[in-house]
Amino acid sequence: MVIMDGQSVKTTERGGTRGFDGYKRVKGRKRHILVDTLGLMIANRVEPANVSDRCAGARLLSGLRPLFPRMQTIIADAGHESRKLARELWRENGWKLQIAKRRQRAFKITGLTWIVERSFAWLGRNRRFSKDYEYRVQTSETLLDIATIRLILNRLVPA
Repeated sequence: MVIMDGQSVKTTERGGTRGFDGYKRVKGRKRHILVDTLGLMIANRVEPANVSDRCAGARLLSGLRPLFPRMQTIIADAGHESRKLARELWRENGWKLQIAKRRQRAFKITGLTWIVERSFAWLGRNRRFSKDYEYRVQTSETLLDIATIRLILNRLVPA
């Protein structure tokens, strides 16, 4: 079981790929991450903020089947709700897309989207992630990977 979500962040004046997220009123980029049930990041993708969660979710999950053959269920919030995406994930990979509705989050155990929100909070401890300072999205993705490696290493060997 894995959980995916996205986070809109502002970009600096430096330029690069960016868009406008009309829902959150943010001009910048969106970080999409996929985490396991412990909150450790499995994959990430950075897109312009105007890319929908459904489209970015499909891009995030593409190519992960050989790396994670035991993955069966993907939990996401309502922004990822799409019959087309659910059908595509089931047909190509045998994955079930489970959408956690807002009213379910507080009362049912299936609403595990708080785990990915906690992961965003862990990443937010790094000052570098307050905004997206990078010109290229590949650099942003690499910095997310480095921050995740740092989190994992700190758990293995406490300071």
